[in-house]
Amino acid sequence: MTDEHCDAVMDLNGRSVLAASRAAIPHLKAAGGGFIINTTSIAARNGASNGAGIYGSSKTFIANVTRGMAKELIPFGIRVNAVAPGVITTPFHERYSTAEQMQPALNAIPQGRHGTPEDCVGVYLFLASNLLSPYIIGQEIEVNGGQLMT
Repeated sequence: MTDEHCDAVMDLNGRSVLAASRAAIPHLKAAGGGFIINTTSIAARNGASNGAGIYGSSKTFIANVTRGMAKELIPFGIRVNAVAPGVITTPFHERYSTAEQMQPALNAIPQGRHGTPEDCVGVYLFLASNLLSPYIIGQEIEVNGGQLMT
């Protein structure tokens, strides 16, 4: 792995979350509160697949940043949580992953299928709702068809 590749992955998955949060926080404070929902990954827990260790590491960074931000921002009424999708069929996988690469993950998913972006929508809406999740702070919600159970 080159330094350039490492920097690109960390910029995309780590620094982008920090930059977006930094831009949003003054507005959320001025509004008297709100929420930030970060996206981590099952790769933060299982180390990712072969060749994707830096991706998993970047998502672990997001998981930890989520907890740190949650502690710092809850006094301002800003709830910070994260969603941790499992293997989700996205244009990224369609472009870069072969069926042979996707099969081991599929074999480890008790639900018997890869996830879809639509499978993740409900948890984001739940975490964005002050009615449904007002006391949920600093958490990661796994959306992976049961993959972590195996």
